[in-house]
Amino acid sequence: MDDHKNLIMAIVLSLLVMLGYQQFFVTPAEEAAQQAERAQPTSEVPQAPPSVDQTPTLAGATPEVLPQATTLPAEEVETESARLPIASARLEGSISLRGGRIDDVVLSDYYDKLGEDREKIVLLKRKARPDGYYAEFGWQTGSDSDLQVPTADTLWQSEARVLSTDQPVELRWDNGHGLYFTRTIGVDENFLFTITDRVENKSGQPIGLAPYGLLVRKTRPETTGFFILHEGPLGVLGGELQEVDYSDLEDDGSYSYDSVGGWLGITDKYWLAALIPDPASHLKARFVYRQNGLVGRYQADFIASELTTVPDGGAIEVVTRLFAGAKEVSIIDAYEETYGIELFDRTIDWGWFYLLTKPIFWMLVFFHGLVGNFGVAILLLTMVIKLLFFPLANKQYVAMSRMKKLQPKMQEIKKRFEDDKQRLQQEMMALYKKEKVNPAAGCLPILLQIPVFFALYKTLFVTIEMRQQPFFGWVQDLSAPDDLTFITGFGLFPWDAPTFLLIGVWPIFMGLTMWLQMRLNPQSPDPIQAKIFAFMPFFFTFLLASFPVGLVIYWTWNNILSITQQWVIMRRMGVSVSNE
Repeated sequence: MDDHKNLIMAIVLSLLVMLGYQQFFVTPAEEAAQQAERAQPTSEVPQAPPSVDQTPTLAGATPEVLPQATTLPAEEVETESARLPIASARLEGSISLRGGRIDDVVLSDYYDKLGEDREKIVLLKRKARPDGYYAEFGWQTGSDSDLQVPTADTLWQSEARVLSTDQPVELRWDNGHGLYFTRTIGVDENFLFTITDRVENKSGQPIGLAPYGLLVRKTRPETTGFFILHEGPLGVLGGELQEVDYSDLEDDGSYSYDSVGGWLGITDKYWLAALIPDPASHLKARFVYRQNGLVGRYQADFIASELTTVPDGGAIEVVTRLFAGAKEVSIIDAYEETYGIELFDRTIDWGWFYLLTKPIFWMLVFFHGLVGNFGVAILLLTMVIKLLFFPLANKQYVAMSRMKKLQPKMQEIKKRFEDDKQRLQQEMMALYKKEKVNPAAGCLPILLQIPVFFALYKTLFVTIEMRQQPFFGWVQDLSAPDDLTFITGFGLFPWDAPTFLLIGVWPIFMGLTMWLQMRLNPQSPDPIQAKIFAFMPFFFTFLLASFPVGLVIYWTWNNILSITQQWVIMRRMGVSVSNE
């Protein structure tokens, strides 16, 4: 092994090739398959099972008539007055008295972009919209029962005027046959709704009911397309994390689970809507996809495994929670602990190296608390990581320096035996033994650092705390690519240039530091390999230009620290820093 840095470069290169394959081949194929698929429409509400062994099925229903996206639907005009506004600490919007739906949620302190023309993030959207995204709750009866229960079209009554953090709203509906339904909706200071459904039975006979909850998202949203990040249906059901890709759900139609408690929903990179039933409840849960005309419908739902008998003169009450908001780590963790929500922190895709990724995130938050800038926090965290691996890195750089010191002798042997490969290898091994050099001595330090690298990459990529956070100068969003690009004269000549030419200042810095570091490394005796690695700084400059600038800053700073450490070691060992 002549260039130990080549190992990590090769691994990262392989990852980037996979990312490119995902972006340019897999994702377009999935989108084409989605456009081609045309399934039959179906009802949203899961049917109450008569026994625990029967999996819930969907009953037939009349297809929904979808309005034009450019006009206000008639349903919206008719029911606009039958809505209760939401005015909590961090949420805006409204809930619909028609169906008692939560279908209009706006995040008050998050915006789609920076700048004066920015708009607040709209998470949940009204049912009648082509891109509707909403939550419904209710009761189902046995399949042989004609009992009237509230449906998605039921108009609930309420004397409330607004839903706020300190003011829940109460909805009421009477079926006219002795059943009185009450729904109380509350919201906390962040992103959690609490839905308490109560049924009083004065019908003169016992009844059987099963509570359900469902979350529907029309149309497939735009995703990042990176295989390292899950976006789509997910949940913890049966004690295990379940992640279902949109494309797989489209192909298979549905996924079913038996569970005690748990949660399920649909996630974006930074936003989440999730149903959280009672942790002790026995339920059947599903992810379902159906095509209705040109609009796909993705649904997450649950229903109690068995009917609950409500005696005459009695009542039952069920509490379900709905998370609808930003995946802030501290809030997600607090909900998990407070309400006993199993593995709720898995709503954030921490990746394979969970035990590294999350501590790295908390270190970033700690440094941010000290300096008030996440970019500086990245620099400080990089220094801490470098210090932790300092002894191993020293061993690596010493081994590389010894190899570089032997290069003249290695070149001489190569010249003498270039036509005899077997003799060449024998002479090389004899040289290593004589000089007490192990070509693989630097491999272990690199292998140990690879999980840390990917964990930090994951942290910077998936956590919302990094979103729209500034560094210094022109960098106003560490989660976005560097927009001060060479091809536009660094902002002087804005034009619609091809994406691959939009190379910012930080990617150029990164490429220069990578080139400098490779100049310090021993050159490969294989001329083809040497040319490949000589080209890598330019390749990575273009490739990382589209990555979040926070990652590029980390890589650049890490290169600078590595160059400094390696240069000092080489000077102490009397090794030339030149590859000449």
